[in-house]
Amino acid sequence: MYLRKIALRNYRNYDALELDTDSSVNLFIGPNAQGKTNLLESIFTLALTKSHRTSKDKELIGWQGTDAHVHGEVDKQYGAVKLDLMLSAQGKKAKINGLEQRRLSDFVGALNVVMFAPEDLEIVKGTPGVRRRFLDMEIGQVQPGYLHTLQQYAKVLVQRNNYLKTLWTSGGDKQGLLEVWNVQLAEFGVKIIKKRKYFIQKLQQWAEQIHAGITAGAEQLTVAYKPSFDIEDESVLFDHFMLKLTQVKDQEIRRGTTLVGPHRDDLAFYINGKEAQTFGSQGQQRTTALSLKLAEIELIREEIGEYPLLLLDDVLSELDRNRQTQLIETFQSKVQTFITATGLESVDLGKLQDAGIYHVQEGRVTR
Repeated sequence: MYLRKIALRNYRNYDALELDTDSSVNLFIGPNAQGKTNLLESIFTLALTKSHRTSKDKELIGWQGTDAHVHGEVDKQYGAVKLDLMLSAQGKKAKINGLEQRRLSDFVGALNVVMFAPEDLEIVKGTPGVRRRFLDMEIGQVQPGYLHTLQQYAKVLVQRNNYLKTLWTSGGDKQGLLEVWNVQLAEFGVKIIKKRKYFIQKLQQWAEQIHAGITAGAEQLTVAYKPSFDIEDESVLFDHFMLKLTQVKDQEIRRGTTLVGPHRDDLAFYINGKEAQTFGSQGQQRTTALSLKLAEIELIREEIGEYPLLLLDDVLSELDRNRQTQLIETFQSKVQTFITATGLESVDLGKLQDAGIYHVQEGRVTR
């Protein structure tokens, strides 16, 4: 997978930009607050129809206009693809080769990316919500229909929570509709859980191998799925979900919220059997995050048959020489990579091949 061109109109601080990205490694250099991260964010947004930095689309639209446009031209194993994403106050529109997609979830997966930024350390030490977002973004790229199922689950969850609140105010009477919401929640929830479990098993296989390489075999990394209820026997997963909902019904009515389901799932990371979130040093947590990102690259390649793009936002300066070398050796000559840095001194240029260097200043990019 190769991004040949990226074009922006009224995106963040870019009024208009057309950039040929014809190198295997594209290095964007410049001081902070000039637009380097905005450029990488635009590629991420083109791939996933949402930013990794904000949930408010209006923040992506430049102040001089009412809409923004991101265009990309991608070479894939089955041919060239032109992608367009339009953002406005009325919503988003996405096109593949000029054909508007009925659902945004049908557009996701046309371009695959892995983003690695300093804030990705939060995947290890942050909240469960951060880890669920990490899971959902990555699964959505490689599992057709996953994001649509997630959206359907979220709609049912909102409606069920609203119904639970009415039951509390009515003293628990008129519970007949609760069973209907339970069935729908479990049906969508089971699909999500199964895809998450499969993804995490694959991620574990790659991450364990990569982490051992980075630490010269001194550390063993384990990635564990922590669902909100027992999922060991998939053949009765729906029944277990329904049973658990029955068991917590009174508590849910009192609290007015759904206490069971994939919206309460979590991930845990263990280094040599000890939980990294709690007991890992910052260096171990950073290595865990790096291992996860490198594992994502291989997992996506395994699932779709080609490598994704790799976006490195100001991370090379955060890595020691050993980790930086491991990272460069992983993507060199096989993954098209986009890197931001404040200066060339933070990048080991001697190890980079076919690197195009761009200078970014006040929303302008020069080579």
